[in-house]
Amino acid sequence: MDKKTQLHLWYAFVAIFLILMIQEWWQTASETELIPYSEFQSYVEKGQVTDIAVSDKYIRGTFKEPQNGKTRFVTARVDPAMAQELAKYGVTFTGVIENNFIRDLLSWVVPIVVFFAIWAFFFRRFAEKQGLGGLMSVGRSKAKIYVERDTKTTFADVAGVDEAKEELQEIVEFLKNRKEYGRLGARIPKGILLVGPPGTGKTLLAKAVAGEAGVPFFSISGSEFVEMFVGVGAARVRDLFEQARKAAPAIIFIDELDALGRARGAFPGVGGHDEREQTLNQLLTELDGFDPSEGVVLLGATNRPEILDPALLRAGRFDRQVLVDRPDKKGREQILNVHARKVKLAPDVNLEQIAAMTTGFSGADLANLVNEAALLATRRRAEAVTMADFTQAIERIVAGLEKRNRILNPRERQIVAYHEMGHALVAMATPGADAVHKVSIVPRGVGALGYTIQRPTEDRFLMTREELLDKIKVILGGRAAEKLVFDHLSTGAADDLVRATDIARSIVARYGMDEKLGSVAYDAERSPFLQPAPGQAYLERRFSEDTAREIDLAVRRIIDEAFEATLSILDRNRHVLERCAKELLQVETLEEARLRELTRDLVPETRAEAVAAQ
Repeated sequence: MDKKTQLHLWYAFVAIFLILMIQEWWQTASETELIPYSEFQSYVEKGQVTDIAVSDKYIRGTFKEPQNGKTRFVTARVDPAMAQELAKYGVTFTGVIENNFIRDLLSWVVPIVVFFAIWAFFFRRFAEKQGLGGLMSVGRSKAKIYVERDTKTTFADVAGVDEAKEELQEIVEFLKNRKEYGRLGARIPKGILLVGPPGTGKTLLAKAVAGEAGVPFFSISGSEFVEMFVGVGAARVRDLFEQARKAAPAIIFIDELDALGRARGAFPGVGGHDEREQTLNQLLTELDGFDPSEGVVLLGATNRPEILDPALLRAGRFDRQVLVDRPDKKGREQILNVHARKVKLAPDVNLEQIAAMTTGFSGADLANLVNEAALLATRRRAEAVTMADFTQAIERIVAGLEKRNRILNPRERQIVAYHEMGHALVAMATPGADAVHKVSIVPRGVGALGYTIQRPTEDRFLMTREELLDKIKVILGGRAAEKLVFDHLSTGAADDLVRATDIARSIVARYGMDEKLGSVAYDAERSPFLQPAPGQAYLERRFSEDTAREIDLAVRRIIDEAFEATLSILDRNRHVLERCAKELLQVETLEEARLRELTRDLVPETRAEAVAAQ
C-alpha cells in the first residue's frame, strides 16, 4: 500500500470518528433539559424524578415521565441552606457556574510560552555568533544573491585591467547567447580563476561580469563554507550549486578561494583539516558534475594561487586563469578617472601626474587615495579638491600620519636633517635615479622621524646590476651623511640597512650578478603575490656552508663598496649638504622646486666613477 492510499484511509477514520462524536453530542443535547435548582426541588417533592447523579457542581437525573419532551435534566448545585431559605418565599433560583477555563489554561500555558520564547531568543543569538543561523538552515549556502538591478556594476566601472576584461567579455557573450556561442562545438570554461595581489579589482570584475550579462550573481567567501559541524561545508557546496542551477544562467563567485581550496596534506603537522578537505572534495565533485551548457559559470578569486590544490586547477575544473595585476601608469590614470567622477576637482589637478607619483598602487589604494584627498579638502572647508590635497594624501598613505607633537631634541633634529638630505643628494647626484619629490623632517607613522619621497618618471619592469647598485647607494645615503658630518652612526638607518642588504643578497643569490659566484640562482624565486617581510626571505638553505660563506662575503663587499662610493659623493658635495640641511632645519619640508635651487651647483657622479665603484 502506497503512502497516498494510507493518507486517504487516515482521513476516512478521522471523519467517521468526528461524525460519531457529533451524533453523540446531538443526541444528548436533544434529550436533556437545563432546569433551575428550585424547579428540580419541585420535581423531587412531586416524585417525578427516578434517579440523580450528583457531582461537585452539577446534578443530573432522569424524569419518570418526559417533561416538555425531555427525558433527562441537568441543574447547577446550590447551597442546601440557602435553597431552604429561598424556598420559603417561592423564589425561582438556580446556580451559576463560573467559566474559569480560559484563566486556568493561561495560568499554565503562558509560563511555558514565555520560557520557550526566552530560550529561542538566546539560542538564536548564540547561533548567529557561531555562524549557524538556525539548526534547520545549517547546511544551506550563505551566498548573497544579487540580481541585475542589485549588481549595478559594469565594465565601465572597471579600469586599468583591460586584458582581464577582454578575457571575461567572452563569458558575458556566452551567458547572453548560449546557443549561438556553441554552434561550432566549443564549450565555455567551467571555471575562471582571477589571480592577483590584494586590491586589484578581482571582486569588482566578477560583479561587472554579472552586471554585463544581466544574470543572478551568487557571491560567497571561501571561509563561509567551513563551520564547527562536520559535513556542513559539503552540504553548503551542494546547496549553492543547486540554487545556481535553478536560477541558470547564473554566476557563482567564490572569493578568497584559498581558504577553501588549500592543497590537501600541505601541512601534515597540523590537525583539524578533515572538514575543509571534505568540503574541497565536494567542490571538486560539483565541478566535474555540472554541464557548462546549463549556463552556470564559476568564478574564483585568490591572491595565493601557489597554495591551491592541484586537482582544483587542472583542466576541466578551473580551465582558465586570468591575471589581475597592479595597474601600470596608464591603468592608474584610468582608475583615477573612474573614482574622480564622484569628487569635485580643482582645475590644477593633473591625474596623469598623480598616476606617475603612485607607482605600485593597486586599484584599492587609488580609491583610498581619492577619498583621502577629498577628506583633506573637506576638512579645510575647500570648494574643490586641489593637487596639494592629493600630494598630502599620497604622503599620508606612503609615509603615515604626521606626528607634529613628537618633539625631537635639537641634536636629534640635526641628525635627522642630515640623514634625509643624504638620501636626497645621493639620489640627485646619481644618474638614472628617481627624481626627489620632497624631503621632510616631520615625524610620520610609527617610527619614521623623517622621510624622502622619490617620484619615478616611468614604470620599470627590469633593472640592471648598475641600477640596483645605484639604488643601494641612495638607501645608504642617510647613514653615509651621518658618518661624514658627525663621525658616528645612529639607529635611524636600521631599516635602510635591511633594505640595502636584501637588494645586495638578491644581486648575488637570485639574479646571478656576482662574477665569483657565477650565474647560479642560490635562492628560489618567490611568489610575486606573497610579499615577505624584509630580512625574512632567505630562510631556506639549498647550498653548502662554503657557498653560504661566499654569498655573505659577496653581499658585504657590495654594501661596503656602495657605502664608500656614497661617502665620496657626499664629501664632494659637502657644501651643498650643509646648505640644504640648514634650510631643512628651518622650514622642516623642502619641495622639489626649492631643492633644485639649493642644489644648482651639485656635482653629479660620473659614469666612470660609478663603474669604478662597481
